[in-house]
Amino acid sequence: MIRRECDLIASGEASLRWSTRRLFVLVVGVGYDSGMHSHLATVLQHLASATSELRAAVDALPAPLRGEQPAPERWSANEVIEHVGKVETLFIGSLLARLETARGEGLGAEVAEPPMLPEQTRAVVTDRSSKRTAPDAVQPTGTVDAMAGLDRIEAGHARLRDAVTQCQGQALSTVTTDHRFFGTLNVYQWMELFAGHERRHAAQVRELTAQLQERHVKS
Repeated sequence: MIRRECDLIASGEASLRWSTRRLFVLVVGVGYDSGMHSHLATVLQHLASATSELRAAVDALPAPLRGEQPAPERWSANEVIEHVGKVETLFIGSLLARLETARGEGLGAEVAEPPMLPEQTRAVVTDRSSKRTAPDAVQPTGTVDAMAGLDRIEAGHARLRDAVTQCQGQALSTVTTDHRFFGTLNVYQWMELFAGHERRHAAQVRELTAQLQERHVKS
């Protein structure tokens, strides 16, 4: 199997699709009631902003070049987005299952200061000098268009957002699932990890865009 660049996060539809821009507007206060826990509003905003950055990076690359690899053993933009979608599908599915179980058992009230993702972990996630090889489950196939992949990512966010907003004021910090590198993370921490992961790969798309543009200028 070809070894491709990965990231640390991978090592470890809703009936109505909401755009990233609409999600951002809702998070900052237009669509949610004032009772939303501030930490939940913050992580939702961070995730929406990161996805907007990822989409902008793809938009800046002409569509005919999105399937082109910048170098051997390097992912194309299509492959980057497919990978991000696979990672989030995997972990969002796990989070939603844990959340459903927790709600069935009865969630208590959220604490005033739930644990958030440590700054050091955020830095590691976004640091592209830290390379890993993606597990088979999240390796891209090269068959997914970047724009379709972004729609899939946003649909996953909508599912997660709808689930957590039904638990406003409840102890989401007690709902956890494990990452093999970062350990046990709660709902807030996972959403922050997703945001950092997307920003990491937005930077990768910008890098490969510059490389492809240079290649085609020379040719």
